[in-house]
Amino acid sequence: MEFQSLLEFLHNKSIFVTGATGFLAKVMVEKILRVQPNVKKIYLLIRAADEKSATQRLNAEVIEKELFKVLKEKWGENFRSMISEKLVAVAGDISDEFLVLKEYSKLREELYGQIDVIVNLAATTNFDERYDVALHVNTLGAKHVINFAKQCVKLKTFIHVSTAYVCGVKEGLILESPYKMGDTLNGKCGLQIEDELKLVDHTISDLRAHGATQRSITSIMKDLGLQRSQNYGWTNTYIFTKAMGEMLIAELKENIPVVIIRPTIVSSTYKEPFPGWVEGVRTIDSLAVAYGKGKITCFLGDVKALIDVIPADMVVNAILVAMVAHASQPSSYTIYHVSSSMRNPVLYGKLQEYGFHYFRANPWINKEGQPVRVGKVTILNDMASFHRYMTIRYLIFLKGLEVVNSALCHYFDGMLFNLDRKVKYVLRLVDLYGPFLFFKGVFDDINTEKLRRAAKDNAIEADLFYFDPKIINWDDYFMNIHIPGVVRYVFK
Repeated sequence: MEFQSLLEFLHNKSIFVTGATGFLAKVMVEKILRVQPNVKKIYLLIRAADEKSATQRLNAEVIEKELFKVLKEKWGENFRSMISEKLVAVAGDISDEFLVLKEYSKLREELYGQIDVIVNLAATTNFDERYDVALHVNTLGAKHVINFAKQCVKLKTFIHVSTAYVCGVKEGLILESPYKMGDTLNGKCGLQIEDELKLVDHTISDLRAHGATQRSITSIMKDLGLQRSQNYGWTNTYIFTKAMGEMLIAELKENIPVVIIRPTIVSSTYKEPFPGWVEGVRTIDSLAVAYGKGKITCFLGDVKALIDVIPADMVVNAILVAMVAHASQPSSYTIYHVSSSMRNPVLYGKLQEYGFHYFRANPWINKEGQPVRVGKVTILNDMASFHRYMTIRYLIFLKGLEVVNSALCHYFDGMLFNLDRKVKYVLRLVDLYGPFLFFKGVFDDINTEKLRRAAKDNAIEADLFYFDPKIINWDDYFMNIHIPGVVRYVFK
């Protein structure tokens, strides 16, 4: 695999990015502008009603983030003019077959003639998303972007960012293998994306015809997504709809060079533009947030299982190197696991240790100005232990409260409602995330390792585009980079 310097490749190129207000997209845009300011244009697809609204979202949700402080310091008073010259906010919606709003047909034609690279980062990552929403964004969105790509006459590479967990909860070595149309994890036949869309449309129409409230429709749509996912062997709506998105891309790509990037759990930046930047509560960070605030009394999961974490800047660097490596390779289709469990594994149980030691030394200060003291938590190593714990600690009391509440003419209605809601919420979370807390798979990254070696052989700027997890010292990363970053950017 031979390819040119990445900095040279990015020079004077036009790049189209979907999911532009998302975590990874921001890190990628900042990286490109910082290392190659001579990029021609970066077109950012932003869900908005018009160009003005898209530009407002670009400024508020991307440019104003602390992530861009290094660029601001570098460019000084010229920062705004550089941004306005290089970044173009494009109003559109990935769930719309036209992608770019219909009234901007002239802009769409301009994009068809200008775009060199497409990076599809748009997704809804909510494990408990409404099925109709997840289908239109994660599945049909992939179809719309690949069809858009086929109109781009200068296109050199199409990058689609998926997730390593499209594999479900397989055990052992998980290969960088593609999904063909209709594949399922449990071998069950009959998966047809068109049928899933018809089912969603029929269900919503039927619910509306019977006067269902929006809240009820949302709840039923979430349950339907979980049911359909589990029917074919996936554990939640997110990974099921992402897998179907991959199927559509493989089916529709024709001669476009396609790269599928499958990151594992994406965490805060390791090094660039500075260590520890993160946005929103990522999968593992919900544990850190809740524990640091004193809200976790038990820790569910196999402490000896591997947790596969990869910093955001490494994912972005892998995307950029793959971009140049596969430029102008007609009909190529390559999958890369961007992961750590093969090269530099970390045990799930270490997360609890990191949290304990960090928050003991740096307690969270609550609203009353008091430090929250954390302690060791109960370790529940299997689902049976979890259900026993919930029964003894909550469910028996809940049943007793129901009896007392009934005898006292519903005096405790408020307390009963709140406790019942919290218990159901926890059980729902365990339903969604539980399988991953006992995950026994290791992500093979042979393609990614080949890419790393090829980058080295081709003298790609290794210091700028690092993505080898072996360089990470996990103790240092979690204690001095990631958890402090979560505290700074998420706790606030």
